[in-house]
Amino acid sequence: MQKKLFAGLFWILLANLIVKPFWLLGIEVGVQNAVGNEMYGFYISIFNLSYILNILLDLGIVNFNTRNIAQHPHLISKHIPSILTLKLCLLVLYMVVAFSVGAIMGYGSREFYLLLWLCVAQFLNSLILYLRSNFEGLLLFKWDSLFSILDRVLMILICGMMLWGPFRSHFSILTFVYAQVASYAVTALLALAVIGKKTHLRALRLNWRFGLVVLKQSAPFALLVLLMASYNRIDPILLRQLASDADAGIYAGAFRLLDALTMIAYLVSVPLLPIYAKLCKKHDTTQVTATTKLVFPLMMAFTLGAAITGMATADVLMPLLYHSHAEAYTPVFRILINSLVPIGITYILGTLLTAEGKLRFLNIFAAISLVVNVVVNLVLIPRMGVFGSAWASLSAQWFIAIAQWVLAVRLYRMPIGTFRPWHTIVYIACVVLANALCANIPNLAIRLSLPVLLAILLAMALRLVDVKQIVNLLKKEE
Repeated sequence: MQKKLFAGLFWILLANLIVKPFWLLGIEVGVQNAVGNEMYGFYISIFNLSYILNILLDLGIVNFNTRNIAQHPHLISKHIPSILTLKLCLLVLYMVVAFSVGAIMGYGSREFYLLLWLCVAQFLNSLILYLRSNFEGLLLFKWDSLFSILDRVLMILICGMMLWGPFRSHFSILTFVYAQVASYAVTALLALAVIGKKTHLRALRLNWRFGLVVLKQSAPFALLVLLMASYNRIDPILLRQLASDADAGIYAGAFRLLDALTMIAYLVSVPLLPIYAKLCKKHDTTQVTATTKLVFPLMMAFTLGAAITGMATADVLMPLLYHSHAEAYTPVFRILINSLVPIGITYILGTLLTAEGKLRFLNIFAAISLVVNVVVNLVLIPRMGVFGSAWASLSAQWFIAIAQWVLAVRLYRMPIGTFRPWHTIVYIACVVLANALCANIPNLAIRLSLPVLLAILLAMALRLVDVKQIVNLLKKEE
């Protein structure tokens, strides 16, 4: 299982580290620079609304399906046609709810038109995620890796021509959204074709009894995803309502690099969920602890190193990304980047608890985190503006990470050595020192790359990244 985990990690990280950083830090930054903070804030607040509500397109089906197919792969041909039909029915529910919420928030024709296209994009993206969950459940990580980046590759090609090519004079936020819809549509059709060939896909049919069973079993997953999406993405929506489009745009700009780094943490959890699901089905607590001992220190090395280096180099990074008002992004980014550490903890231990089926606890934790986020936002935004929203997000992330840590340790009685605390403390001190020593280097390339290289070497030296064990696992025969 550990060998499959790292083989899956290799292909998924390889594919995504090539493409998605360029998408987030090249295309999305280019879009915000092209349209300005106010227009991008207008877009991101409506996008986040469509993103939070997109759980209605899924209702936990993706997480349920990954876990279910990993444990019962023979059911895939039976389930796909009915679930695809069910998702079409959920599209109607999603559109009704999204437009109703938009009406409550006072949207006009301009907002509704953008919301319509964003809803279409969210449906296609949800369809891709469902199709990918079948590859993940079957441990076909190479196919999953391909379809995890294909939509972004197509968007990079289209948006690149619009931003820097012959069509740049016609670029607007709407053309950006149209490019997303077209790219998602092509990717979904290709993924469906491959799934059909792999599983001998039958004709679509609506099986109400099966659909109700799936929704009943996936409902806890759906609630968890809704709550997590809400406390992760609600900040720009509240900023637009309580402050301005420009503040929402500044938050989005400062959040972008955190979002890019969070993607790496998320990608670790993708192959980890079916691996944990198989181990939990066998009640193999020894292997669960061994797997956690392997991946948790690795995640801490990445998130702590990135967070410390991000805070130290924020005054250099933000001007590199944004053409104007970089000074507005820098202090907000320094607060937000600290969220990477609790997010990394959540992607490891939350994945374990999801595989174990402890969704009631996870939903309680996520609900409290959402309340914490909203309350702190309501208190601090009128006083501190975008800074208050950043502190609200950080508070919510740390609450849920600590709660999941306590529950996982209690359930599996993991010894403290599993998390290598003393190695981690030494690592933090060394990374802080490395960044301090590099602070006055005049060459920007060396200034930014040297702390990262030193952090990697330190993680290996302290065995937070156990290279020898990983190499030995990959050399083992199946």
